[in-house]
Amino acid sequence: MRRAPRTAAGLAPGLLLGLVLAACGGVAEPPADPAPDARPERSQPAEELTVPEVPDDLEEQAERAAMSDLAALAEQKAAELPPGLRAPVEGGDISWPQCPRGQGIPERRTLGLPMPLDSARFVVMGLTNGPAFFPNPCLADQVAWVRERGLLAGAYAVASYPDAETLEELGGRGPYPTDDPDDPYAAQRNVGYQQALFNITTMRDAGLPAPLIWIDVEPVRDWEWTDDLAANAAVVEGLRDGLVEKGYRIGIYSTAYLWSQAVGDLTLGDVPEWRAAGPTSRAEALRRCGASYVVQGGSAAIGQWVEDDRDLNVTCPGTDTEAPTWFHAF
Repeated sequence: MRRAPRTAAGLAPGLLLGLVLAACGGVAEPPADPAPDARPERSQPAEELTVPEVPDDLEEQAERAAMSDLAALAEQKAAELPPGLRAPVEGGDISWPQCPRGQGIPERRTLGLPMPLDSARFVVMGLTNGPAFFPNPCLADQVAWVRERGLLAGAYAVASYPDAETLEELGGRGPYPTDDPDDPYAAQRNVGYQQALFNITTMRDAGLPAPLIWIDVEPVRDWEWTDDLAANAAVVEGLRDGLVEKGYRIGIYSTAYLWSQAVGDLTLGDVPEWRAAGPTSRAEALRRCGASYVVQGGSAAIGQWVEDDRDLNVTCPGTDTEAPTWFHAF
């Protein structure tokens, strides 16, 4: 599936975006013209990039993954977490930027950024190589790294708007009838649903049985959200529905501004919110736990900040009853 031309996104100026979010999938990316040693040359032009074919039995695979021994073990281990997890507890998050240099799709060549600090108690791992349907190229190795250190493991997935060919191919594959006159965005919901199945299969293949998947909603360069906020919201709703249907809890990663720019006034209810503070400090990340920083109506869970090329995180005060259900304890 070819990537469609870029569409207008109606987002904030680049300066503001650069200050708000970290390297959670699509953010804190290298500048447009990095130094030669900071970003490898693309192996092929972006317009020649094709999305890996989505298997016909992806839903069946995801169903098996959700019901697997790993998923059952994740639920059991979540209930056994020690009381030491009570907030504030520091952790980190990693994804394709932390893979060894030169891997991944041309638009998201991996950077070899540093792994979490020794003080981290938990690590949230990105499932995608930026946009949806492209898996993190070193996820299995990152899962092994977390397991070897006995850290708590979490998962997040970047939501992105499909290109025209992906929408045509997957828009009719899902639980939403495209001939429903009351739902003009059924195709977008179906694509979001397929994103969920793809992410679940990616987790299973990497041996990551996280009980909750954070949905990352932010600008995704080269896969921009459209000006139709309702269409964008339908993708996120479909992604949410697919994860919940297969037995996973969900959380949200974003900021109030970026969420509204992408999906308008969409609300997914009182789900945990992982809130970004950009290149600031631990104190500022903890401020994001306050009521002034609600993203879409959920409860504060984790604050994130960026320091020395790392995404650092701290759990919000008062989350001791919620935190055990976010992570898997190996």
